[in-house]
This record gives sequence, C-alpha cells and structure tokens, in this order.
Amino acid sequence: MSTIAAPPRRVPLWGPLAGRLVYRNVVVGRRSWLLFVSGFFEPVFFLLGIGLVVGALVGDVTYGDELVPYKDFVAPAMLAASAMNGAVYESTINVFAKLKWMKTYDGVLATPLGIRDVALGELIYALIRGGVYAVGFVVVMLAMGLVASWWAVLAVPAAILVGAAFAALGLIGVTFMRSWQDFSMIELVSLPLFLFSATFVPLADYPTAAQWIVPLTPLYHGVELLRALTLGTVGWVTLVHVAYLAVMTLVGLAIADGRLEKLLLK
Repeated sequence: MSTIAAPPRRVPLWGPLAGRLVYRNVVVGRRSWLLFVSGFFEPVFFLLGIGLVVGALVGDVTYGDELVPYKDFVAPAMLAASAMNGAVYESTINVFAKLKWMKTYDGVLATPLGIRDVALGELIYALIRGGVYAVGFVVVMLAMGLVASWWAVLAVPAAILVGAAFAALGLIGVTFMRSWQDFSMIELVSLPLFLFSATFVPLADYPTAAQWIVPLTPLYHGVELLRALTLGTVGWVTLVHVAYLAVMTLVGLAIADGRLEKLLLK
C-alpha cells in the first residue's frame, strides 16, 4: 500500500496574523509586570538627577540661537533614551529567550503564523512597551513643566518611531547572538549612543570631528526629533530625523525577517 506525502506547509508572505503573537506576548508578559514597569524609572531618575540637580549648576545652555534651561534640554533626550532602551530590551533579551531557550517560535510556526508574523509581532509588542514608557514619561515632563510647545502632542508617536527603529535593529542583532554572554555587546553599543548622541551637551560643543560622526547615529536623530517637538523648534530638519528613523525601521525589519527565516526554517 503506497502513501502520499503531504506537501510542505507554505509560509505566508506577510503577517495579518501578527496580532495573535502580540496577544500571546501580552498575556505572558502580565506575569512579569514588575520588570515591565521598572524599565520606566531609569530615565526618570536620570532626568531628576541630571536635569534638576546638575541643571541647577549648569543653568541655561545655548541650543540653536536660544538659551534653554538645562532640564528642558535634557528631558526629551531622556525620553528618546527610554524609547531606545525599552525597544532594545524587548527585541533582544526576550526574543533571544524565545528563540534559543524556550523554543517558542518552533510552536508558533506550527500554526498558520509565518516568519513575517513573528518579526512584525515582536516589533509591535516592543512598540507597545515603548509607547507605555513614552506616555508615562511625557506625563512626568508635563508635571515638571518641561514642555514648552504644543508640538509636544506628537512626542509620544515620535518616541514610538524611535522605539520602532531600535526594535528593528535589535531583531537583527539577536539573530547573530549565540549565548547570553553576547548581550554584553548590547551595552557596548547602547551606552556610547546614550552618552554621545547630543544627549547631555549640544552638538555644537562637541569636537569638530565628532560633529560629523554623531549625526550619523540613530539615537541622535531620536533626541533631536523629540527635542524639536518639546521645545517648539520644528523645521525642515525635523523631517530629516523622521525619514532617517522610518527608513531604519523598514530596512531593519526586512533584514530581520530574512535573518529569522534562515534561523527558523533551516
């Protein structure tokens, strides 16, 4: 008696089912809500410690052609850093655990979900986390009187865009990681970005060589975008920051999709 082998399951080319993976992550994430909430407080503490305490010593800084209180200058940079850290954590550590340790995606791909559903679902969930942080941080800024423009109503979607860019980058990075020790590389990249993206000092105060290098980095564009919105210095350069982050998101997601396909369907 002969048998006919079933044809291999075709993987959908795009992911309308990604929301199911997002829902799964939300349900599982409720068990570690304390870890989720704790990620919000680090940039707030930086804002209180550096923006207020150091700001009292520094006074005003020259940004563009105006004098800006130091705490107003630092606050949007902390918001951008918060979006970056939340997105990077969610798209690297949590995804690595599902990919290498818990083998979550082996089970996911046994359902109608495909590779692109996985990539898009993890990106969306990282944006949910970053969006929650952004809303909370903007509320803190409003309470402290650190918002000087109605453009700040766009600060939350702008912070989500920053998170999207770094979540896509994190999804690429996690596909190259072989063990938990590799996560030291994340700190090696994210810490210099945090310190040297015009976060605490205006770009004009950097050495000449650094003034050419810093604008090439992604967090710089996130910081300048959010700074323009909260300080009301929106101009055509703001569109450059938006375009940079949008292209980084789309290209990063496409590369991450290809990398995940090689790992999960090999």
